[in-house]
Amino acid sequence: MSPKDATQDENAEPGSAALDVAADVPPDAGGAGAPAEADGAALARLYGEPLLRLPNDLYIPPDALEIFLEAFEGPLDLLLYLIRKQNFNILDIPMAQVTLQYLKYVDQIRLSNLELAAEYLLMAAMLIEIKSRMLLPQRHHDIELEAEDPRAELVRRLLEYEQIKLAAYDLGTLPQVGRDFVRTQIFIEQSLVPIWPDVNVDDLQAAWRDLMKRAKLKQHHRITREELSVREHMTAILRKLQSSRFVEFADLFDAESTPPVVVVNFVAMLELAKETLIEITQAEPFAPIYVRLAYSPA
Repeated sequence: MSPKDATQDENAEPGSAALDVAADVPPDAGGAGAPAEADGAALARLYGEPLLRLPNDLYIPPDALEIFLEAFEGPLDLLLYLIRKQNFNILDIPMAQVTLQYLKYVDQIRLSNLELAAEYLLMAAMLIEIKSRMLLPQRHHDIELEAEDPRAELVRRLLEYEQIKLAAYDLGTLPQVGRDFVRTQIFIEQSLVPIWPDVNVDDLQAAWRDLMKRAKLKQHHRITREELSVREHMTAILRKLQSSRFVEFADLFDAESTPPVVVVNFVAMLELAKETLIEITQAEPFAPIYVRLAYSPA
C-alpha cells in the first residue's frame, strides 16, 4: 500500500476527495504568523508556553503534514468501495455514476502524487472504454448472438478481488503469536535432557550377535544316569591281564570311552591293587607303567 494513497472520508460525498493536507509555508514564514497574532490564537505550545508566531528561520516542506482519512490498496479496491458504499448491484454496475465519481477522485490525487495517479488512470481508461462500448448501438448479428456484456470482465475481477480481500481479513483475525498471545518458555537443565546416541548398522549387528550368544548360554544340559559297575570292570581287567604277562597302563583304557567309564575303570584298577590281585610296576622315573597279575594263573 502506498503511503500517499489517501482517500475519501466516510462522511464525504462519494465523488468528493478527502486528500492529504500539506502545510505549505514559504521560507519567509514571518508573515504567516501575523493572522494568528491578530486573532490572539497560539500556533503551538513550546515547553508549556504559547507560540504566537513562527520563527523566521523555520522551513516547513510542502508535504510535511499529511492526513490520511482512508487508504485503498489499488484501483480495484477504490472501485469496489464506491460500488458497495452506494449499494449498487455489482452484476449491474451503473457505469456513468461510478465512472464520474472515480474520475473526481483521480483528479484530486493527481494534484499531490502524479505517480500514484498513473495506476488509477489506467482503471479510469478502462471504465471509460466500457461506458463507450455500452453506448454504441448494437449490430443485428450481435443482437442475434447475444453479445457479451462489456462489464463482464470487470465484474469478474471485482468479485475475485472481493473474495481474496475477505479471505485475507479472515486470516488476519486468526490469533497470532506476539499480537494475541505469547508463547510460554520453559528452561530445562541440560543434564535432564536425554541425549540419544546415533545407531548404525554395525551396532545393530553387534547387538544381535550378543543376543544369540546369550541364548546359547541358556540352553539346557541334561545329565543322564549311567549304570556302571566297578566289579564288572575289575573282572574285565583281570581277563586282559591273563592273556599277557605285562600290560601297559594306558592299554587298559579304551580311547573312545566316556569320562564316567574311564573313572570307573580306574577305580576298579585301584580296587584290584588294594586286594593285591594286580601289581603296578615302573622300572625308573618317567618310564612306562606296567600292570601284571600278582599271582600266576593256573
